[in-house]
Amino acid sequence: MQLTRLNFSHATGFVLISLLCLSLSTMIYAGVEVRNFDDSEQERRYHQLVDELRCLVCQNQNLADSNSQLALDLRDKIYEMVKTNQTDQQVLEYMVNRYGEFVLYNPPLDPVTSFLWLGPFILLFVAVIMLLINIKNRNKAKPVELSEDDHKRSQQLLDDEENKP
Repeated sequence: MQLTRLNFSHATGFVLISLLCLSLSTMIYAGVEVRNFDDSEQERRYHQLVDELRCLVCQNQNLADSNSQLALDLRDKIYEMVKTNQTDQQVLEYMVNRYGEFVLYNPPLDPVTSFLWLGPFILLFVAVIMLLINIKNRNKAKPVELSEDDHKRSQQLLDDEENKP
């Protein structure tokens, strides 16, 4: 009996140690990017740019949060451009020219993107108008008047329902 308990204990320990080793082994692949800047202004600009540009692979993350290879390449390119003292506007223009306005988290208001900016407000306005029309028409609805025959028939149906066992 003790031998069985001892084997179970050893097996449990082995499984737990194996799981711990497996979970720690995934940390090997986590990398830390080290960027050396000439001054704190360059570092601030770099972080601002990678925060406001979208990862084209992930699409719901910015470049700073993404671990994709493309995001790493784009961060390298932004770092290189910031180190060569290119302006934020030049970096953004480069990214937009190469990848389109989709790369911007906050695209500018222009004829192409105006529906994205104004669409929710237009839909809200239409919904409020429809709600008001519905409420207005609901108040105008007249009660249904039953004829004498309809009234007798409904009373007969109610009486039949009450008389059922």
